[in-house]
Amino acid sequence: MNELFFFEELLQSEDDAITIVNTEQKVIYWNHAAEQTYQIDKEQIINQPITNFFSHDDLMVMKVLNTKEPVKNAYHRPRKDKHVVVNSSPVFNQENTLIGVISIERDITHIVKLNDNLESTSQELQELKQKMTPASSSSPFAKLKGDSQALHQMIRLASKTAGTDATTLILGESGTGKEVCARAIHDASKRKNAPFIPVNCGAIPQALFESELFGYESGSFTGAEKGGKAGKIEMADGGTVFLDEVGELPLDMQVKLLRVLQENRIYRIGDSGGKQIDVRFVAATNQDLEKLMQENKFRSDLFYRLNVIQLTMPPLRDRKKDISILAKTFLKQFAAKYQTSIPEIPDETMEALQQYHWPGNIREIRNLMERIIILHEGTTLTRQDVLSFLPVSFSKPPLPHTETLPLEKENLEKISIEQALELCNGNKSKAAKQLGVSRVTLYQKIKKYHLDI
Repeated sequence: MNELFFFEELLQSEDDAITIVNTEQKVIYWNHAAEQTYQIDKEQIINQPITNFFSHDDLMVMKVLNTKEPVKNAYHRPRKDKHVVVNSSPVFNQENTLIGVISIERDITHIVKLNDNLESTSQELQELKQKMTPASSSSPFAKLKGDSQALHQMIRLASKTAGTDATTLILGESGTGKEVCARAIHDASKRKNAPFIPVNCGAIPQALFESELFGYESGSFTGAEKGGKAGKIEMADGGTVFLDEVGELPLDMQVKLLRVLQENRIYRIGDSGGKQIDVRFVAATNQDLEKLMQENKFRSDLFYRLNVIQLTMPPLRDRKKDISILAKTFLKQFAAKYQTSIPEIPDETMEALQQYHWPGNIREIRNLMERIIILHEGTTLTRQDVLSFLPVSFSKPPLPHTETLPLEKENLEKISIEQALELCNGNKSKAAKQLGVSRVTLYQKIKKYHLDI
């Protein structure tokens, strides 16, 4: 009896909805997570046919009851307002007779809605940019601010690339401006009036990759929209697809993407015929793809397909000449946004900015200038002001002369973390980006300094 009690507690403590249905289609188990996910009380549904609560066609358990075959990590819509990843298996007794089905469902509705909102917003922004483009006579590459030789060399190569349809791979550390470069290549190409569709390969749940990237036909799976849905690649027909964080693409999706690159043909889920497309691919990563290939995490044939033209965004520490340009540009931008004045920057203050190694690159200097505009008091930005706003390096020696500051290195690091978390209202992901470090590093530092978050 104790074993049954512990088993019951285990199932009830699960965050995923767990349903058990017998061969008569009646619900014999329904945990707390299932109640919360579907807003159906246990007392209402236990010993009742599950078809009283869900449409027969929208039930994965009915499919498993009929086929006696398990379903693993499948995207599923048991109701029009619910998106889940489901694992469902038939249950057999000792005589190998089917006695029911157990289904475990993880609610990803909020993720799907966020992704749809992001897609819609990105499309609206792109359309707005396209409308505004004719009014500007400047080069699209003017968005890449700086006057350093490293940046100019990269822009020269990217400009040549823009005049072709060659697949392009952009390498570079996080925050160096890889997406800005990809957009500039698109805007400087003959495809500039067609869509530019960004795809963050690290942000799409694995179960949704195929439908998001390639789309699906009507009726191809339970809950599929009538008329089907175009994937992001198909939406970019005539334009450019930007595959950001391409190193995060799952291996099975790498195979399907390779087929698109080879055939210029897209295959929606449920469509064996395919559709011819005209899309240019630009990919980007901050990972070492050659190392991933050695570890069998990235296909070499896909790498060579993507690596027709290779561009490398230089890190900010190799663009010292650009730091003052970027600092002044961002200060002006955020001063206008927050309706405040721009502080004066003496030479010694600019020298401090140039001595810093900028692990977060352009994203970090942009965030720093915003932080300064919001929090700085006074008309002049001193060297000490800058050092107090800068996070102490997590991986390299601190700036020269920081030993003259009254606070020791660890105290300054702690203060920087607290300021970032306060500015981001406790959002650790945003704070990590602001500090130019990974979330894992930030969590380690929060634990180290016993910060009460």
